[in-house]
Amino acid sequence: MTTGDTAARSLEHWSEAGRTGMEAFYALATEDYRQLALAADWRTLLAERAHEGWSLLDVACGSGKWPTALLRHADLAGLPDLAYDLLDPSEFSVQEARGVLRPPFVARHELVTTLQDLAPEHTAYDVVWATHALYALPPAELDAAAERFVGAIAPGGLGLVAQATATSHYLAFYDAFRAGVRDATPYTTAEQVRDALVGAGADVREQRVRYRTGTSDRTVAEGFLQRCAFDTGVSLEEMEAAPVLGDYLDSCRDAAGSYTFEHEAALLWL
Repeated sequence: MTTGDTAARSLEHWSEAGRTGMEAFYALATEDYRQLALAADWRTLLAERAHEGWSLLDVACGSGKWPTALLRHADLAGLPDLAYDLLDPSEFSVQEARGVLRPPFVARHELVTTLQDLAPEHTAYDVVWATHALYALPPAELDAAAERFVGAIAPGGLGLVAQATATSHYLAFYDAFRAGVRDATPYTTAEQVRDALVGAGADVREQRVRYRTGTSDRTVAEGFLQRCAFDTGVSLEEMEAAPVLGDYLDSCRDAAGSYTFEHEAALLWL
């Protein structure tokens, strides 16, 4: 299936058939989660909300790279077991994420659904987060999703959305891809998510993190960029020759042909 519906193409790629592309993407994108893990004192943030029977909702959990990064880069030893609910419209993603959880994260409910369709009984979570997770959220459904996100947080709980800003690689690349290769529903930006959360009644504090990823390996670059577009049918050579997208990629490439991608992630704290 190759359509202009970004959400549909995204869901297709979060599957066993898309595993090769997923692994190619994470050759570079694992850095996204390392940067988030280093951006805050996660032990203190979680310890402030820790109690017997506490719970967490991971929105659009993907393949579990975020809890994996936290377990690797943050000292969470000694925290009580945290009931970890996995939400994703992809059953494949829920199972992938469940398989990497380790204490204090203890898998509980598997919620194969979108955020905007989350059943109302799933609420009062001590922690709700969505990390690099909402790009393919249809724009017309963003307000409903934001209301559901805010409504799922218990009084005094912690909410976090980490999302790339409009000028960051993921958004700039996809805008150029849509202009030069194939039209599609645009990605959702951090700025749009922030505004929707505020509109849903949240008090949002914004923190920005800037970093770079890159490679001199064209195979790695191709796999990464194909996953950025959820489109494995376009080669790196075709992307480089495309109008608009070719200019963008040229701006990311040095004289030796190595690629460097500039990232800016907004951490939206609720």
